[in-house]
Amino acid sequence: MPKVLYVVHNHPAVMPGGAETYALELYGAMRDSGRYDPILLARTGPPVSRTGRVHEGTLLEPAGGDPNQYFFHTDIADYDWFLSTSRNKDVYTKFYRDFLAAYRPEVVHFQHTLFLGYDILRETRRTLPDSAIVYTLHEYVPICHNNGQMFRTTGERCLAASPRRCHECFPAIPPQEFFLRERFIKSHLGVVDRFVSPSRFLADRYADWGIARDRITVEENGRPPLLAAPARGEEDDAGDGFRNRIGYFGQFTAFKGADVLLTAMKLLTERAAAHATLRLHGANIEHQPEDFQALFRSLLETAGDDVTLVGRYRPDELSALMRAVDWVVVPSIWWENAPLVIQEAFAHGRPVICSDIGGMAEKVTDGVDGLHFRAGDPRSLADTIERALATPGLWERLRAGIGEVHPLARHVTTLADLYDDVLAARSGSARERSARAG
Repeated sequence: MPKVLYVVHNHPAVMPGGAETYALELYGAMRDSGRYDPILLARTGPPVSRTGRVHEGTLLEPAGGDPNQYFFHTDIADYDWFLSTSRNKDVYTKFYRDFLAAYRPEVVHFQHTLFLGYDILRETRRTLPDSAIVYTLHEYVPICHNNGQMFRTTGERCLAASPRRCHECFPAIPPQEFFLRERFIKSHLGVVDRFVSPSRFLADRYADWGIARDRITVEENGRPPLLAAPARGEEDDAGDGFRNRIGYFGQFTAFKGADVLLTAMKLLTERAAAHATLRLHGANIEHQPEDFQALFRSLLETAGDDVTLVGRYRPDELSALMRAVDWVVVPSIWWENAPLVIQEAFAHGRPVICSDIGGMAEKVTDGVDGLHFRAGDPRSLADTIERALATPGLWERLRAGIGEVHPLARHVTTLADLYDDVLAARSGSARERSARAG
């Protein structure tokens, strides 16, 4: 059976996140499909490493008792944030190369290169010249130096990067450096056979940036079946008789909009027009800038009894937590791509209230399976929540409008077919090169 290596920037057991969770689920589903034999290589290391220790003589160690899952320890101090490369070249030329040589996967599918660096793509091609390289685009790190959010340091969203515009965000870095950054990253991305984009919006941004559109396959991330099916009638329980229970599921970062949601809840309390309750499910506030941590905690302290900070949760707890809310709010202020939480909400029959931009607006149809509000506007969000709670029959109508969530099994079949196609194309190109050489 051919092998596929999945490379991701962290493991959900260490750092919960959408891309990390998806990568692990994809690994398991591909293994179960029998189409490809998967291996998972998850980068880890400080500040989000559990042990911070590495086996002597190697940066790799088995993960979780699974012989096909590995941690790849790298030191964040060696990471060049501007060029997205590691200054410790042994990461590529020794440890990663030895790993590839040992397993020799036919396909290497990158879910992320953060903290690993784009050089890892070229090392893959050098070590495995006949293997297929696939790269899933999860956000905009190659395009945008501002944490890959395409969000300007002046506070506006950005649709197109250029050396001049990037210099405006970072005046200390001259435009020439941004030009060289773009050339450096694109040169490494040039070895990728096929990109996968979970949304049309994201694919358009990369096509505008210069990646040929025929190299990008738009394919929504698949979702596994629910871990725990709700008991009969339980998922329709309206709590105290009203559809007023709101849930937030996601990391607490400056771009995810939890502060927008907390401010909207404060406005609703002041209006006394709609009694909404909010449960905040998430983690990683401790890894955010201190000013955002202070803002978040201040808003939480003044939120009152209608807001509950649930905190971190395990995947096997998700179904019960979703059944404890009526609406799921996705208030991100950046474009997003294909938020995992939207699929999770829909899988549990929960309408979504989301920002009216990017992948969120693409995945949620206003008035059909959810509601939109103006991104970054707490007053607009408060108005939308108030309308959702005050309109008789709206929750039931939106819930009925939720369509099928893309099944993970179907997604795996699509990806396995893509791997087959890319390998066939590479094999044909190799035969042509051999014929010309002969």
